[in-house]
Parts: sequence; C-alpha cells; structure tokens
Amino acid sequence: MESDGGAAEFVKREEMQTKEQWAKEYLLEAKPPQLPFSFTYGNRPAGELLADWPRKTDDRKIHSDRAQHTLTWTDPKTGLEVRCVAVEYADYPAVEWTVYFKNTGTNNTPILKDIQGLDVRFERTADGEFVLHGNKGDWCAADSFQPCQQTLGPNAARRFAPNGGRPTNGPDGWPYYNVQMPGGGVTLAVGWPGQWASSFTRDADRGLRVIAGQELTHLYLKPGEEVRAPLVAILFWQGTDLVRAQNLWRRWMVAHNLPRTADGQLPPPQIVACSSHQFAEMTQANEDNQKLFVSRYLEEGMKLDYWWMDAGWYPCGGKWTNTGTWEPDTARFPNGLRAISDDAHKKGVRIIVWFEPERVGDGNSWLAKNHPEWLLRNLLNLGNPDARKWLTDHVDRVLREQGIDFYRQDFNMDPLNNWRGNDAPDRQGMTENLYVQGYLAYWDALRQRHPQLRIDSCASGGRRNDLETMRRAVPLIRSDYLFEPTSQQCHHREFARWIPYHGAGYVTGPSAIGYKVPNEIDTYHFRANMSASMTLCFDMRRKDLNYDLARRLFAQLKQIGPNYLGDFYPLTEYNLANDVWMAWQYHRPDAGEGLIQAFRRDNCDEPKKTFCLSGLDPAAQYEVTNFDVGTPAKTFGKDLMEKGLTVEIKDKPGAAVIVYRKAD
Repeated sequence: MESDGGAAEFVKREEMQTKEQWAKEYLLEAKPPQLPFSFTYGNRPAGELLADWPRKTDDRKIHSDRAQHTLTWTDPKTGLEVRCVAVEYADYPAVEWTVYFKNTGTNNTPILKDIQGLDVRFERTADGEFVLHGNKGDWCAADSFQPCQQTLGPNAARRFAPNGGRPTNGPDGWPYYNVQMPGGGVTLAVGWPGQWASSFTRDADRGLRVIAGQELTHLYLKPGEEVRAPLVAILFWQGTDLVRAQNLWRRWMVAHNLPRTADGQLPPPQIVACSSHQFAEMTQANEDNQKLFVSRYLEEGMKLDYWWMDAGWYPCGGKWTNTGTWEPDTARFPNGLRAISDDAHKKGVRIIVWFEPERVGDGNSWLAKNHPEWLLRNLLNLGNPDARKWLTDHVDRVLREQGIDFYRQDFNMDPLNNWRGNDAPDRQGMTENLYVQGYLAYWDALRQRHPQLRIDSCASGGRRNDLETMRRAVPLIRSDYLFEPTSQQCHHREFARWIPYHGAGYVTGPSAIGYKVPNEIDTYHFRANMSASMTLCFDMRRKDLNYDLARRLFAQLKQIGPNYLGDFYPLTEYNLANDVWMAWQYHRPDAGEGLIQAFRRDNCDEPKKTFCLSGLDPAAQYEVTNFDVGTPAKTFGKDLMEKGLTVEIKDKPGAAVIVYRKAD
C-alpha cells in the first residue's frame, strides 16, 4: 500500500474518474429517472413528474476541495419544490446529496410518500458477485458492532432498519455499508438520526438496486413546510483490497467529517476521568468530592484533559432518570457547577457535563410543569420551534454560567412511538422529520454560539452514531457494554473501520454491567480499553492503588494517542472467543510512525504471534519499541511487512503495545 499520507497519493486516478463519471450521469446531467433518489407525489413516481417540471441548476465551489451542485424542480400546479443539494469532493472519490421538499404554494400539497434519499442501481461488468459488508449496531451487548457479510446472488434481498428510532440501535441498525463487486466497490452511508430503512435487492441478471430513506413517509405539506430526506454519501474504490477501501473511507472521514472547532482543529486524543461509579453517577456527588477527585488525579501525576460530570447533577431526588430540570442542584452544589469548573480550570483541566434534554423523565420537572404543550408524552419535541429556541437559549446559558467546555448529550429512550403517535394518517413521518431537522439545528446553533465547543454523542451508549450526528459530535463511549476486555477489543476493531474517533472507559472494582472488574489497576484491562478518548474511573479516595502502574499506563496512552487517526489495519480476524489472539495496527504515513496493540486472551495457549505490518516504506529503517521491553530494535520496513513482527506475551491474559517510527 502507498506509504504517503496525502489524499492525492493514496487515491487512485481511476477512482476519481469513476466518481466524476457517476456524478455526471446521476446528478449533473441526469434526466429522470436516472436521478439517485425517488418519491411518489399524487400517486405518480418522481421519474414521470420531474421530467416535466422546470429545472434550475446552480453550481458553485464552496471550498478548494468541494463543489456544490443544487438541482431544483418546481411543480407549476401545486408549488412543490424539490431541491437536491449535492457535494462533489475534489480530493476523494466521494459524492453526497440531500433532497429537500418544500411547499411554496398557498394550499396543502397532494400526498408525498415513499421518499427515498437513495435509489440507485449498480451493475457489475465482470464475472463475480456482489458481496455486502456491514456491521450490527449497538444494543449494549458483547457482539454489538459484529461484522456481517452476505453474497447477494440472483434475486437475493436484504433489508435493514434500526430499533425504535435511534439510528444505530439494534442488530440491523448500522447505516454504513461496503458493497464489493468485481473490480472494486462502493462505500455507502445514510445520515439520518431517526428511523431509516435500507434495502439491497439483486435482480436475476447483473444488477443490484440499493434504496434507503426515512422508513415511513406518507404526508402532505402545508404552505411553507419543508421536509428532507436523509443525507447519502457514496465513496468509490477499485481493486480487491477491502482494508484499503476502509482506510480510504477513514481518510475521507478524518478530512471532511470529523467535527472541527472554529479554528479548524480536529478532536485531539484525550484522557478524561469521572466519579460515576463511586457516587452513583452524580446523584451522590457534591462540590467537595468532585474537587477532591480532580486534585487527587493531579497529585498522583495524571494530568487529565477533562473532568467529566455525568447524570444527576440537577434536582432529581436521587434518581438520575428524573430529567427535565436543567439547573444544578443547589442542595449539593450551592455554588453551582461553576465552583468545580473554576477550580479545575485553575489546574489546567477542562470540564465535560452530561445532559439528556430530549427525555423528560420526571412529571415534577420544570419542563413537565411549565411546558407540557412541548412534550410528545415524555419527549421534548425538537420539531417545535418554540421548544427548540427555549432549549438552545437555556443550554447556551448553562454552558456559559457553569464554565462547561465539552457538552455531552445522551438519549435513553426510543422515540419512534412518540413520533408516530403524534401523526395523523395523512401526515405519517411528519413529526419525525421535523424533529430530526430540529435536533440537527439545535446542535448547529450551540456550535455557532460556542465556536470551540465539542459535543459527545451518546444514546444508551452507541445508538445514535449516523453520519449527520458524527459530523457534529464524537462518541466518547462506543457502547454501554463496558470494561470487559474481550468485547472491548472486538468493539474497537469494528468501530474503528468506520468512525475514526471513539472512546471507551476503564474502572477498578467492584462490578459494572454484570462484569466483575479487577479491584486493582490491571494492565490487560487498561490496554483493552485504550482508545482516542479514554475515561478513567479510579476511586481516588483510595491510597492503596498501584499508582506507579497507573502513571506508566497513563503515559503510554498519551504517547500513542495521536496514532488513532491514522490508517487502521486489523491483524487478526474478528473473534469473541477467549482462546485466540486479537491485534491491530494504526499507521500514520505522514509522520512515519504507528502502533500495534496485541492481546493474548485468557485461554490462549499460544505465547507468540507474528504479524505482517502494512503501509510502511520498504526501504526505510524503523525503530520498534515494545513498551514492556523498553529496548528499541531497528528493522527495515520490507522485513516488517514481509517477514512480520513477532510479538511474545508470556501472561494469559496479556496485552502488548508496540510503537514504531522511521529511524533518522
């Protein structure tokens, strides 16, 4: 594989040509029904309608590496405007689009239904077959994110949809796919933080039809109303190397999707800490114990990037699920959270605070008492402009007044029944659509008011990580199935192929999520959770912990952190069994360095394993250092890639972290 980190050297010219030709045929010069989306309006399909409606186009360069193409059709009879906004990338073989529908007329429109943001047909031009590669979503399980593969032979069909309205919830809830075909393939993503559905239908000949959209749309639009389809992104790749295809996707994600601050900074590697497992989330926390824990980490030589205050800092009667009053509980925090954040800021530590603004869990909360008209049962309706304005203004104020640097948003309910229960038969899908638009607008407004604000996306773990969400937030916790090392290795391996920045947590005893964690700091468990963001949950009141080991592991994670946005190479197969090794490599070609994380599991009798590395410069010499050995060895890239690197782990279970860099 190419060793240079730049897109121009990594991307193949043929891939860019394929993308340009596809964009030309399906978007720039496409005539219905060749367009890559579909819908039915007044019982007529889009292909028939758009062929007769006046069309306008607007092409503009919105960045040195992106061009925007806007195609607009308007029905002269009813005033329905259909607007497709497409973005074509100049540095990656990627194109994306979002379709909007607006009633510009003076009367209600006819029924608009079956809106599919993606409706395309791929045809293989050589012998072979379509193979669909994807993953399961998250449902707080060891096998969350498990990889799935299916060969789509003639007349095969496969449908996917999440559970309950959260877009990455459940075994069929992962809206990212890699469709392999003879000679290459396409990587697809559906950006919809709601209830989407997708289908892959093979015909009897050489074609595959792919459809994706909001699962249910059957509605009319009132004058001035606008709905939208999901964001759809396609990336083209050539060859047979699926790992390279995934790294092409990762590079595009880092370059164009990971949320940056106003000054263009990517999310950095970070180590954060919390006391959630000592103080029942924050329900038993107070100003004194929060200050104490921050000070103790620093006293023990662990300079945190953030102190994390999770659920229960508001009036909740000792139950963090009693949400809906977003002010500090003055009984426990008489000076607000500001006293804690000011103290932490003086020590060079920033603050993360948990919110769950959508779910109103307490009938005695401020929202339930003062604005029941804003609620869809126990769900704050972000599709209501008044509710969204109040929430934006209120959270904006809390962030400023309490000195909060990092906004964590959780979502511990399935909203689908709340949405659909609010829809009339001729307005099915309307509440969800307006809600999704409001949810994204809310985050955009917060980021506009706080240009350096970072957001953490959580939804009972990793159940809302679609592409639209990942453009605004990062998942500091991949799943609420936490700590157990085998599952965490598997979660990391699969999540990393799609979403470059992600996190996990590490806690010392007693037990959590049904898994008995060690009562002492443990190298194997710690390393199994090493990620771009890692949350520590030590009981800092204890003086008997092995803080020497904690400091060493802390320093190791700090050292390797920058590599997590590099290319990712699985070195072993996915496997939840405990008698095998698991290992992967991260490589940063621009820096000439990387890392290997390797795990010998509990019942594995194999003390050594040899791994052939990827991405290196064959002619260059690399200095390779095993953290548990210390003495670096010099080896040529050619040997590391062809003969491999032998890793010995004497303990079972045991873990090794190995770093390498080009020698001077």
